[in-house]
Amino acid sequence: MRGGGEGTIRLRDGRRLGYAEWGDPGGWPVLYCHGWPSSRVEGRLADEVGRAGGARVIAPDRPGMGLSSFRAGRLVDWPDDAGQLADALGLERFAVLGISGGSPYAAACAWRLPGRVTATGIVSGLGPPDAPGATAGMSRENRLLLRAGRLPLLPGALMAVVAAVARRRPELVLERASVAAVDRAAWQQLREVFRASLAEAFRGGGRGPAWELRLSARPWGFRLHDIRAPVRLWHGELDPNASVAMARQLAAAIPGCRATFYPWEGHLHFAHRLPEILAALGPS
Repeated sequence: MRGGGEGTIRLRDGRRLGYAEWGDPGGWPVLYCHGWPSSRVEGRLADEVGRAGGARVIAPDRPGMGLSSFRAGRLVDWPDDAGQLADALGLERFAVLGISGGSPYAAACAWRLPGRVTATGIVSGLGPPDAPGATAGMSRENRLLLRAGRLPLLPGALMAVVAAVARRRPELVLERASVAAVDRAAWQQLREVFRASLAEAFRGGGRGPAWELRLSARPWGFRLHDIRAPVRLWHGELDPNASVAMARQLAAAIPGCRATFYPWEGHLHFAHRLPEILAALGPS
């Protein structure tokens, strides 16, 4: 494993939180919020870029994924876990980067920890699903997933099936993924990281991913208008996974959000834009 290694901490309520470090061990810290379903391993995407740009990339597993204990919590509980990890690592202040399904968790940190979060990046991010027209332009598969997330039993059943395959043959799950034409080259480039990260996401079964699916399909529990930490947003206008409608709503609702949209790019545009994204979140 490259990067600065991995570990676990014990949270105040007794749960375990796993994390991995990537990039420059002596660099400025950025908390990497992985996508869904994913894990700390996804932070490897930023390893070389972090080393080159002087960023210490810290990627925690969210509850029930990877090395982290399951908790049937709320999205707004995540900043407390993130803050405890920062305390354990001796970090007073840090940037936050949320990719895809990790973006709501990055936004929650910006909302809850404005005194500690120096900058927040939202990349190919999901927005609140209850906003009018939020899913316009989203793939049929993802719209169905969000609908499934609103039902009481279906997320658990779906993720139990995926977990049974992902823990043994994650590549079979990836083969069934719907990838837009605009993202196919980047998909092949990132495929091995996604395979390893997916296997870790289901290390403890499907409860963690299932619970996050429920959270993604429901109101977030805080108002975007109340975010006070600085936020940057990057989004491809051809993104079928997280609709550009969601991204525009996020950019309009978050005070002072600086948004960049790429007309001919998709969900995985960050594959070649991570250097500029990390640089924008770093010390000025």
